[in-house]
Amino acid sequence: MAGYDPRMFDLFLTPAYAPFTVAFLVMIGIGLIEAIGLGLGSLDLHAHIGGGDADGGPDLLGWLGLGDGLPVLIWLTALLGCFTLAGVVIQQVATGASGAPLHWGIAIAGAAVIGLASNVFAARGLARIMPSYESTVVSVEDLLMRRGTILEGTARRGHPARAKVVDQHGQAHYVMVEPHHDTDVVSPGETALLVRRAGPTFFVIPDVASSLRPI
Repeated sequence: MAGYDPRMFDLFLTPAYAPFTVAFLVMIGIGLIEAIGLGLGSLDLHAHIGGGDADGGPDLLGWLGLGDGLPVLIWLTALLGCFTLAGVVIQQVATGASGAPLHWGIAIAGAAVIGLASNVFAARGLARIMPSYESTVVSVEDLLMRRGTILEGTARRGHPARAKVVDQHGQAHYVMVEPHHDTDVVSPGETALLVRRAGPTFFVIPDVASSLRPI
């Protein structure tokens, strides 16, 4: 290919550039996870992440751009992008000025400061153009009093099964459930009402009564 210099690729594998190459690859990986909708940040990742401190001091998380309803994985992807770009620019400028890049440790420190500062503006910009994320992030507590459908296994007391629960935004969540009452059993394909939670497990009442049947 015209203009292609294989030495440029080799450059990013040198110790001076390797930290930024790794950050770039991690950024791509997280971006792919978000793109295919695995939803790792959708359930309880930032239920209270944007609140200020109890004494009314500065809202550090809000200043960083995490208080605007932006999912943590999107924020982290932007941060890695800013860090990578800052690091490459620092090394290129250093090479042009002195003929050699900086030691990777010094470059990382400089890129971290510049990248974090730059990401404040990037995160705020992303929060403005992606308002839908703010409405689709839910807490695990929001799943209470919603119905779940057993997907795998039979839920018995002491033996939870995997269930699918759809939140108020139409987003599916997959949780482990077991009956609230000792004698109840919920088989695959049946639905049940989530009434309480203990750690990662939800306790359910089977939809056997007419008042609990899906609408």
